[in-house]
Amino acid sequence: MQYFLTSSPSVSMDGAINPANNFLSNLREAVKQPSKCIFVTTYPDNAPWSDHCSGCMRKALEDAGFRFEKYTLLDRRTADNAAQLVAESDFIIMGGGHVPSQNAFIREIDLASLLTGYQGVVMGISAGSMNCARVVYALPEEEGEATDPRYKRFLPGLGLTEVQILPHYYLYKDSLTGGKHAFRDLAMPDSILGHRFYAFPDGTYLLGKNGVEQIHGEFFVVENGVLRKVGENGQVMQLPFI
Repeated sequence: MQYFLTSSPSVSMDGAINPANNFLSNLREAVKQPSKCIFVTTYPDNAPWSDHCSGCMRKALEDAGFRFEKYTLLDRRTADNAAQLVAESDFIIMGGGHVPSQNAFIREIDLASLLTGYQGVVMGISAGSMNCARVVYALPEEEGEATDPRYKRFLPGLGLTEVQILPHYYLYKDSLTGGKHAFRDLAMPDSILGHRFYAFPDGTYLLGKNGVEQIHGEFFVVENGVLRKVGENGQVMQLPFI
């Protein structure tokens, strides 16, 4: 398996594929042409949302020269066929959106088990990248989550990587959810508990191949209550690093 875990693969929302940090060329090299692709939604019960996101991603990839023998949206309508769809596919896209909603869906269909021995390519988009971790760190996004004592920030994920990604760094670095600052009030205190979080701006991605993981592009690390810049655009850094 190869995996490309992005903050966003696009230049802008629903836009063209971002070539920064050799993403497009590396993805072209990895993905079979034509491919049998699955798009895993974040909102399995919201058909219009899922159709829109899946369709936009397909168009962006086709505009970039990717060809599909089959392209299937995995949501509530196709969930009963998940095992067969995964077995037949060679390219899986984990869509972006609400982390806990997608997390509940992938656990319901037991996607982690279905990916055992998978030989294709997985591409994560934002929430989809976050859910590829063994332990997912799900920062609150929606109203009420930050102050809800029942909200769980740590969830079991697909287990493709130990890297816990925080996407869209420049968009969210100063954002407030329920009066709480995403980094100062949540991620930085949580990192004292022994976690290392990787904050990716759009255009940065984690590439995993043959047991080797590399971060391509600019990124920040949140660890021991401190946020520090580690990588720059154009740079490739192999994990683990100090």
